[in-house]
Amino acid sequence: MPFQIRDAEARDLPAITEIYRESVLNGTATYELDPPDQAEMTTRFETITGRGYPYVVAVGEDGAILGYAYASAFRTRPAYNWLVEDSIYLAPAARGQGIGRALVDELVTRCTALGFRQMVAVIGGSSPASIGVHRAAGFEMCGTLNATGFKLGQWLDTVFMQIALGEGAETPPDVAAYPGTLK
Repeated sequence: MPFQIRDAEARDLPAITEIYRESVLNGTATYELDPPDQAEMTTRFETITGRGYPYVVAVGEDGAILGYAYASAFRTRPAYNWLVEDSIYLAPAARGQGIGRALVDELVTRCTALGFRQMVAVIGGSSPASIGVHRAAGFEMCGTLNATGFKLGQWLDTVFMQIALGEGAETPPDVAAYPGTLK
């Protein structure tokens, strides 16, 4: 399935909202139970991009949004400033086509260029597909939190995976050059 990756734009939000809606209703990657509407997804998009984090979409040859991904703060305390969390969601027809891996690779590249030192994947439902995509992109398993969510009639585990970006922990960060334009 041929596709391109580009920056997400406001015009993509209807498709992004629908992809996320399907994931909320039918999947375990997110622990949300009620799908947010487009207004809420717009607020989330503006918050993430307004703080300088990357937010990208995979677009098919026909212009359809096949998936999206973004990086955002893992936690808001200042010592976490050098760590980002990735989020990736795909339309059902786009799964298993290499699009998830391409989106992860794009986020790793962009976050490295912004000066972040670590990226973490918090994988709800311990999804084997998501674990495989992250492992293939160079992430390492950090741990599992058992029975952290209850959704779709089952207890779900949360898996943490991590990859070092740039110099990782080899050198201290340049605190004056805080990554991105985070406000």
